[in-house]
Amino acid sequence: DDVVPLSPREREQFAQLPFDEKRYFEQIGVTAGAGEEGYTTLERRWARPTFDINGLWSGYQGSGAKTVLPATAGAKFSFRLVPNQEPSKITAALKWRLAELCPPGIEMELIDFHNSPGVMAPLESKYVEAAARAIEHAFGRPPVYTREGGSIPIVAAFHQALKADTLLLGWGQDDDNTHSPNEKFSLADFHRGIRASAQLWAELAKLGGSA
Repeated sequence: DDVVPLSPREREQFAQLPFDEKRYFEQIGVTAGAGEEGYTTLERRWARPTFDINGLWSGYQGSGAKTVLPATAGAKFSFRLVPNQEPSKITAALKWRLAELCPPGIEMELIDFHNSPGVMAPLESKYVEAAARAIEHAFGRPPVYTREGGSIPIVAAFHQALKADTLLLGWGQDDDNTHSPNEKFSLADFHRGIRASAQLWAELAKLGGSA
């Protein structure tokens, strides 16, 4: 209910990207996509909240068959929240729903490890515009604004305590397999990222005392 909707400008920019949905599905090992109706694959990935199953365990896990009924079961999952969603509200709603679904005679425990609210810098920010100019200088074309998520709680802390937006600039490609055993990073993007980072300081300096 609290999700910030996509602006017409964002949806138009997403739609103009040279995105090959079939190739994307092949990269992540699925044959088709799923999710909320009324949104494209990129819109779901970049701007909508998610409920991710990270792990499941119960019963016999070895090879072959075994007719033993498990006494316990467990799961690990996470939510990718978006701006305006309050973690405590989501946790409370989850506890209520799980308690509602839990059959009589079954004991359930929910452990909340950590959480952080989503943050989004306004596209009209002079700092975002400065970063856009720096990226265009290094990459030869203007950037397209997306809402790629990342679990970096300090960004929300800066926003709440300092009332300041944070610029997060990443130079990786979709197929870099970030956080995977076979993660990679293009040297060309590495060098372009260096040029963009250097140019960003020049762009921020142009803002003078207003920065």
